[in-house]
Amino acid sequence: MVSNILVINCGSSSLKYALVSEKTDELRIQGLAENLGSENARIKGITPTGESFEQNVPNADHEKALTIILNGLADHKPDAIGHRIVHGGTISESVLLTEEALKRIQDAIPLAPLHNPANLLGVKATQTLFPDLPQVGVFDTAFHQSMPAHAYRYAVPKFLYTEHNVRRYGFHGTSHAFVSERGSELAGAKNQGGWLTAHLGNGSSTCAIWNGKSVDTSMGLTPLEGLVMGTRSGDVDPSLHNFIATNLGWDLAKVTKMLNNESGLLGLSGVSNDMRTLMEAADNGNEDAVLAIEVFCYRLAKSLAGVSCGLPKIDGLIFTGGIGENAALIREKTVGYLGNLGFNISKEKNDSLKRGTAGQVDAGTGPQIWVVPTDEEGRIAQETRAVAKV
Repeated sequence: MVSNILVINCGSSSLKYALVSEKTDELRIQGLAENLGSENARIKGITPTGESFEQNVPNADHEKALTIILNGLADHKPDAIGHRIVHGGTISESVLLTEEALKRIQDAIPLAPLHNPANLLGVKATQTLFPDLPQVGVFDTAFHQSMPAHAYRYAVPKFLYTEHNVRRYGFHGTSHAFVSERGSELAGAKNQGGWLTAHLGNGSSTCAIWNGKSVDTSMGLTPLEGLVMGTRSGDVDPSLHNFIATNLGWDLAKVTKMLNNESGLLGLSGVSNDMRTLMEAADNGNEDAVLAIEVFCYRLAKSLAGVSCGLPKIDGLIFTGGIGENAALIREKTVGYLGNLGFNISKEKNDSLKRGTAGQVDAGTGPQIWVVPTDEEGRIAQETRAVAKV
């Protein structure tokens, strides 16, 4: 029997879904419900017959949207449901979503306040609709549990780690795992050697992977640490909270909101958190947009160079995610800062790479450079199948 896995990736006002079959050549039924809870709520995607659709569902919540989506999949009932969960605290692998597991996800909300509550909304909705199906949590943090202590420990008093689990966890694990495996396979050495991966989107992170295992990554206790992102600051001086509180009178919640929701590309540019909009603004002479792009690329290169310390040698670099797969300018600028590591990009190959396709874009000298479209849904389905045994 061929199993079908329904993959759910739930945001606070959106719900991404995909029905993933074991048959790799079978058309993937997938889509997105967005603007949930508002008059502009809508569902768009690909039907079981391969046609595109868009449906307005004013004021629909997550459960209503899922009900509509699943009615359209009446002839394709899933055998299990896999949920993308951002933070599992100390959960280090994909697990069945028992009451105990759900409590641990709930307890981890302070570590991922923008994500875990939304992830739990998706779990609640599918449990209501499919109470008898196995539900599996696949965690962004799990892939990074192979990091050594010298990479994941903070230099703070030990009791914060032993009693409160304060440590670096890392995120985007399903994406880093997928593209590093796929990229090294395309290079002829599946899960062998040292690879750097850059998952770039509204949320971004880097990872260093040795023989298929994460040895370091840019995100930490929460998804705020690391790179400049769409609205997140990434690394800042830890005393910034104190400086702002003392000089502006802001409380902790206001500073934290600013760093998560009003910073990054949006904060630097004052234009947008969307890289496409920023590149257009930069082309039209907006100096703040130009600076935001340059800071993004420099900090990305700096992070890649930093996590590379965990690798005995560097075989290659892989770009993925919405920005990594589609923005040739960002790849070119970033690699331009990495000449000291021997990277050399081919402008012709880089510029000609078509959207949504994998390809090698280095100039033939130094470590390889690849663009590999990520498939987080496929990876989540694979892990869900293994846990649910379907």
